[in-house]
Amino acid sequence: MTQELLGRRVLVPESREQAVFVRMLEERGAIAVTCPMFAIRDALDPAPVADWLNRFIVAPCDDLVILTGEGLRRLVSAADRTGAKDAFIAALGRVRTFVRGPKPVRALREIGLEAGAIAPTPTTAGVIELLAGVVLKGRRVGVQLYPEQDPGALFAAISAGGGAVDPVLPYSYDREASDGSILEAIAGMAQGRIDAVAFTNAGQVRRFVEVARAHLKETELREGLTRAAIAAVGPLVEEELAKAGFHAAIVPAGGLFFMKPLVKALADAMGNSV
Repeated sequence: MTQELLGRRVLVPESREQAVFVRMLEERGAIAVTCPMFAIRDALDPAPVADWLNRFIVAPCDDLVILTGEGLRRLVSAADRTGAKDAFIAALGRVRTFVRGPKPVRALREIGLEAGAIAPTPTTAGVIELLAGVVLKGRRVGVQLYPEQDPGALFAAISAGGGAVDPVLPYSYDREASDGSILEAIAGMAQGRIDAVAFTNAGQVRRFVEVARAHLKETELREGLTRAAIAAVGPLVEEELAKAGFHAAIVPAGGLFFMKPLVKALADAMGNSV
């Protein structure tokens, strides 16, 4: 493996696949600086999730919109805890599925299934565009949600097409993770001790902004994200950065919204000269 990132300090906000991402960066010579963010937990109230699973198994939805791989995995785990995993997967195999991006595709493959249709871009807007081309009239459409999402536009699009929305939110974010790690990362960027920050999900961006605002460090955050190169894994992260007034200078080429193409984009953009 080439060492284009030799000595480059890349801030890696915590994510489910953080260890894999760190290894990819280190293989190219980077110094990965990890930053704990928050933990992903099961839904605070498990009852609505259990009710949804029971409905889905007894009378499967006609269609299911899967927005995140984490969400599908949490549903499978919830079904497994009640001994209904096989029944849930069997029911899932009989419905028409629409997925937002590559992570739900991988989660489906983990249980032996393939996605029915993939959004042209891995965003909610991309899912709405995808659904606009199919018949939803008279169909019950399950929607797997994720925390802090505003599903209004998606629900409206399904209803406008004549579908009945049946949503489920299978997980939550634990906000008790230490703010200190994020404040330390912000200071490191502002002081020039970080060469790049690689955001792999929109929640990471929101968390940085929230903590900076809560601790009156917004100016320092803006200084830091001016000095450090900003890398984003895909459009959803780019959109969140734009909302906060930031621009991702480094993104994967060719519409490949995965960690490996992101690492390559970092290597291409920061070709080592040290």
